[in-house]
Amino acid sequence: MSSLSGEREFRINIAIDGPAGAGKSTVARQVAAKLSYVYVDTGAMYRAVTWDMLNQDIDASDEASVLERMNHLNIELVPGEEGQQVWLSGQDVTDHIRSLAVNRNVSHYAKIEGLRLKLAAVQRQLALRKGVVMDGRDIGTTVLPDAEVKIFMTATVRERAERRFRELPDSEETITLEQLENEISQRDELDRNREVSPLVCADDATVLDTTEMTIDEVVDAIVRQAHLQWV
Repeated sequence: MSSLSGEREFRINIAIDGPAGAGKSTVARQVAAKLSYVYVDTGAMYRAVTWDMLNQDIDASDEASVLERMNHLNIELVPGEEGQQVWLSGQDVTDHIRSLAVNRNVSHYAKIEGLRLKLAAVQRQLALRKGVVMDGRDIGTTVLPDAEVKIFMTATVRERAERRFRELPDSEETITLEQLENEISQRDELDRNREVSPLVCADDATVLDTTEMTIDEVVDAIVRQAHLQWV
C-alpha cells in the first residue's frame, strides 16, 4: 500500500530498544507524533514502580513485598501538552520518576521476574490494536517480538551520560558527569546480565548508533523504516 489513505489503514507496531540515555523516549515520542501513533514509554512504568517502592521503603530484594505492592498500583500513561504524563494510582509522578534515586535503583526492581511479567502483559494489551511506538529494553525481544519495525538505539557511555546530566532536575543533589557516566556503565551491566529479559539487540533489529546523530536524524531514519512497511 503506498497511498496516504492506505498508510492510515495499515498500522504497525514499532519497538525501540537500547541502553539508558540512548534517547529512546525522546525519539519514540517524536516518531509517534509524526505517524499519529500512540507512544508507550515502558521505562516510565518501571520508574513509577521504583519511585513508589522507595517511598514505601520496600527493598528490591524483598520480591514478595514488591509483587504484593504491585497489586495495589495503577499506572496510566496520559498524553499531555508538554509530553506524556505518568500517573500512579491517581497521582501525577511525571517529574518525580526522573530523580537520581530512581535512576540508581530502577534496574534492581526491573530485574524482578514477576514485576516484568505484570508490566509486559499491560504493554502487550496496549499494542493489540497496532499503531504503537513502544520503547524500552526488551520490547523487540520479549514484549513485542512480532513488531513490524525493530530499532536498537545506542551511543557511547559518555554521550549518554551527558544527555542524562542535562535532564537532571535543578533541585537534585550534586553529581558530577563522571559519576553519572560510571552509574550508567554499571546500569548497562545490570541490564545486560539480568536473568529475565536482559538488554539484547533482537536479531532482526536495525542498529542506530546515535552518538553523532541529531534527534531529527534518528526520528527520520525510523520513520523511513516504517514507510518501507507500506510499500
